Amino acid sequence: MSIVDKAIAAITPPESDKARVEATAKARAAAGHGTWFTLVLDHHDMLRSAFAETRNASQAGERKAALKKLATLLLGHAQAEEAVLYPGLASSHEKAHAEMGYNEQALVKIQMALLEKLPPLSEEFTDKLEHIEGAVLHHMYQEEGTWFLELMEKGDDQAMLTARFREEFERYMEGKPGLAGSGRQLQ
Repeated sequence: MSIVDKAIAAITPPESDKARVEATAKARAAAGHGTWFTLVLDHHDMLRSAFAETRNASQAGERKAALKKLATLLLGHAQAEEAVLYPGLASSHEKAHAEMGYNEQALVKIQMALLEKLPPLSEEFTDKLEHIEGAVLHHMYQEEGTWFLELMEKGDDQAMLTARFREEFERYMEGKPGLAGSGRQLQ
């Protein structure tokens, strides 16, 4: 973690694990069944598991393989949000949330590219992975806690959002080994 990252983290500590769990539970209750929001929450669960799998891998090859799965899932999920949900937020008078979402995901993509270049069992890799995970968890907290609840409430044509979100995720994931479709768990 850079000096700037450490300073920002000290000034604005992340939300607690309890707050994250509560936000996810509230989001699950609001999401219903078979909606775009349910798919998002399923992806978030898969991402939490993929981070844990990467962090807990004890051999270099295992860690590289776990990181590849994490990166693929993270990019597929981000692509679907950026193509469908963030424009939906913007058109629902939540442009600031949409812009913040795009910016946060762009920063994570940059950090993931840098992470891939590090020796997988190094302390630097572990530190950067932890930093990325913290940023992603905070991003998911924002989405689950307010942004996507607002989109459920204000967004037009929820069925279209669901179909398009699924389509964009599946398009990205098509042919990617080691990952299942939008409603399934990591293999």
